[in-house]
This record gives sequence, C-alpha cells and structure tokens, in this order.
Amino acid sequence: MNNIYFIYEEYHDYIKLISQGEWTLATVRQIEEKITKISYDKKIVWDLSNVSSFDSSGVVLFIEYYRAFQKRVEVEVVGYTPKQKEMYRLISKDLEIKTEYKKESIFEKIGKKAYEVIFDIFDFINFLGHLFLTFLNIFIHPKDFRIKEIVYHIHKSGLNALIIIGLTSFLVGMVIAYQGSVELAKFGADIFIVDTVGISITRELGPMITAIVIAGRSGSAYTAEIGAMKITEEISAMRTMGFDPYAFLVLPRVIALMVALPLLIFFSDIVGILGGMVASKMQLGISMTQFIDRLYEVLDVKEYILGMIKGPIFAFVIASIGCFRGFQVSDNTESIGLHTTSSVVNSIFLVIAFDALFSVIYTEFGL
Repeated sequence: MNNIYFIYEEYHDYIKLISQGEWTLATVRQIEEKITKISYDKKIVWDLSNVSSFDSSGVVLFIEYYRAFQKRVEVEVVGYTPKQKEMYRLISKDLEIKTEYKKESIFEKIGKKAYEVIFDIFDFINFLGHLFLTFLNIFIHPKDFRIKEIVYHIHKSGLNALIIIGLTSFLVGMVIAYQGSVELAKFGADIFIVDTVGISITRELGPMITAIVIAGRSGSAYTAEIGAMKITEEISAMRTMGFDPYAFLVLPRVIALMVALPLLIFFSDIVGILGGMVASKMQLGISMTQFIDRLYEVLDVKEYILGMIKGPIFAFVIASIGCFRGFQVSDNTESIGLHTTSSVVNSIFLVIAFDALFSVIYTEFGL
C-alpha cells in the first residue's frame, strides 16, 4: 500500500510505515484517506526521515493516528528531526486534540474482543502447523533429534517437579477422604471411602491436578524463557544463521513434557491414594491393610490407564501454548508478564476443557 505520502512494508515481527513528501494542510485530507486503510496487527515502526515538509496540520494528523495505533499495538517512532520533535511537544501540550471517536457500545466491544480471540486462534493454528512440520522433518531426518535437550527438559520439568506434585496430590487425597468420610459415615458405609479415593484420584483428579500444577510451573517457564530470548533477539539470530527455532526451542520442550507428565501422573496417583489412606486411618479408623485390600478389589488397572491416556494430551497442550505465548512476546519486559499470565490461564482452561471432553467420551463408550 505505497503512495506519495507513505510506504507500507510488512515484516515478520513488525510493520514499517515510512512517511514521505509533504505533510501539510494542503495534503492532510489525501493522507488521511490512505492511512485509514492501513491494516495492522503487530508492532509498527513509523519512520519520519523522508518527510520533506511538516506543518501543524501534519503534526496533528500524525498525533491522532499515532495515538490510534497505540491503542492496539506497540508503536516506535524513528527518523524525526529536532524541529519535528519540538512541534510535536508544543502541539500535544498546548492543543486538545478532539478526535471524533464514537463511544463504543457493548456489542462493539464484544465484537472486537471476539475478533481478537479469533485472530489469536488463527495464529495458534499457524503455530501448530509449523510444529507439526518440524515433527515430520524429525521423522524424515532422525539425526536432527535433539536427545540431550529433551533429557534436560525432562529433568527440569519432571524430576524437579516431584516435590510440589507430591505435596499437592497428598493434600488432595486427604481432602477427598475427609470430606467423603463425613457423608459415608452417616450411612455406615465407611469402607466405600476407598472406592471414592482410589477411582477419583486415578481417573480424574490425579491427571488434572498434575497438569494444572505443571501448567503453572513449566508452561509459564517456557513462555518466560522463549520471551526473554525474543527480547534479546536470540531467536532472530538463530533464524539469521539458518537454525529453525521450532526444532531447537519448541520441539524438545513439547516432547520432554509429553514424556514427563504421564510419569508425574503415576507418581501423583500413588501419593494421592497415600494421602487418602492416611486420612481414612485418622478419620474412620480404617487400617492401611483394610484400605489396601479394598483397593485391590475395587481399583481396576483400567482406571490407571484411562487417567494416564490424558497425560500426553495435557502435556502437548501445556507445552505448545507455553511456547506459542513466548513467541508472541514483544520488545519489552512488561509483555513477558502479560503473555506468561495468558499462557497459564489458557493452559489451565484447556486442560479442564479436555478433561471434560475425556469424561464425555469415556461415558459414551461405557468406560
């Protein structure tokens, strides 16, 4: 979208808008007709070095659209002269620029939010496309498989998370046993607390609690790590040297979490049942021998398997969203915090949504 007043150039991470010619009272109408048609969805670098003439009308027009762009994306202004800077300072300070923005209705706000969500979904689908192509390339060229990095991330995301996973699962098991024992004791059905703890932990709560903890711990770390690399331009340097960031940064993290999470779920199941066992002994007087004997009767291997199947799916969701949000980080530290928060919220929501989907599927198939 180039014309005599500005040049529009689109790059991978930003849009460059190069102003040129005369930005004066005589030309502002023509400039505005063109500039309103600009589409933008990422950082704008606005270059003023080619402007030959700039009067107060041109500065007012610049300020109006500079502020309008800033409402949606980050804007960086370069190439301005001291005279232009002084005009901007005086006019923005001494004049109240009255923009004719109509107050948005609730439907407009909903529409804009829906548009942002849809656009975000398209970006994520594009990210998944790149990721699956990288998976395919690894199968075609196994020598590119980065074993060392995968083992490192399994240790970092799996082994280092054992303590927090164990503590959380133990407490959840105790809570289920305590709460369930109150109701079951009314009917003299104390022993059924074993059924409640065993099946609920292995089938539902173990996988979901583990995934939620990992989303807050490892998913957020993925976003922060990749986001920091983007700010320091390490990712751009990798692309310049011909390395694929998806193969070096995303794929090892995804595979590592898909290996580590099922193991963590198994550990979570054991510790959660142990917590229920301790609470049953304290609250209902059920000995550990009675608890284990009843557990052998009611807890089928199928329950473990149905819970374990969720592990790789949850891991892929958490790791891919964490890395995706990391690539979305812009050139400031505030963006790391915002996208890390988005990563955790999105991961937890999708983990719960997928868990609900699994429940429906299992019920439909009578599992």
